[in-house]
Amino acid sequence: MAVGRGNVAALSTSPSTGGNEPTQVVAAPSRARALAVDTVVAVGRPAVTFIEEVGSLGLFCLDVAFWLPRRPFRWGQLARHMRDVGFGSLFIVMLTGLFTGLSFGFQSLQGFRRFGAEALVGPTTMLGLVRELGPVLTGLMVAGRSGSGMATELGTMRVTEQIDALSTLAVEPVQYLVVPRAIATTLMMPLLTIVFCAAGYGGCYVMAVMREGVDPGVFFYETWQALDPDDFYEGWIKGAIFGLQIALIASYQGFHASGGARGVGEAATRTVVISNVCVLVSTYLLAEILDPLIHSWIRFDALPK
Repeated sequence: MAVGRGNVAALSTSPSTGGNEPTQVVAAPSRARALAVDTVVAVGRPAVTFIEEVGSLGLFCLDVAFWLPRRPFRWGQLARHMRDVGFGSLFIVMLTGLFTGLSFGFQSLQGFRRFGAEALVGPTTMLGLVRELGPVLTGLMVAGRSGSGMATELGTMRVTEQIDALSTLAVEPVQYLVVPRAIATTLMMPLLTIVFCAAGYGGCYVMAVMREGVDPGVFFYETWQALDPDDFYEGWIKGAIFGLQIALIASYQGFHASGGARGVGEAATRTVVISNVCVLVSTYLLAEILDPLIHSWIRFDALPK
């Protein structure tokens, strides 16, 4: 059968029942249509991959929640990971907090001097540390130090089939490997946040009082008058949630590592990047949620100080 010029035709491969029946001809899609389909697929593939990853991470979190209250409890593993996360990140958290307090206090003092309010540098710095900068920067440091370590360790166990060996020995890998890490990071992050805020406030004191000559009595008195306990509660809650996020993301990336040493390195890199993004995004969402829950219902302004 003749086909018009400029068209592409495909002959049907179905056998003909009669000798005189014409062969069926199906027109192939044009180049423009094929290009449009390829474009839609290329644009939609990242969205589909993202949804699949989020769903897989959600199922992984449900698996962790399922095994969290079940025996046996791995107290030895919990203590080891609390030591690794807490003491392992202590120096970098203190150093970061010290210089954060120095720089934040210095810039705040330069601004307050324009209005003759140098005494407010202490409460302003402390308020920013305990409610926002403390948990956020502590989370970033822990994600870079401990989160990447978790992903590397679990990824190495995955590519060397040690996780499969645990399943063979009738040991649930999620309960043995992930649950202690999640609990340890959740418990240690508020404590590290406290250390960060203390170091930052100390740095602000050194800069404002010892270097710039702010009266130390006024420095401490204004801080005491300005801050309430609920300000600290917000930072501690944020720190605990950030720690849980970091542990779950690191464990998920380590459990799904593949491709040898290169895959383990990519899992550690993804852990740091995703954890940092989640910390920065969730800090605003938590601020919107916690503000009406804490600061609107718990009032300490009327208490004597």
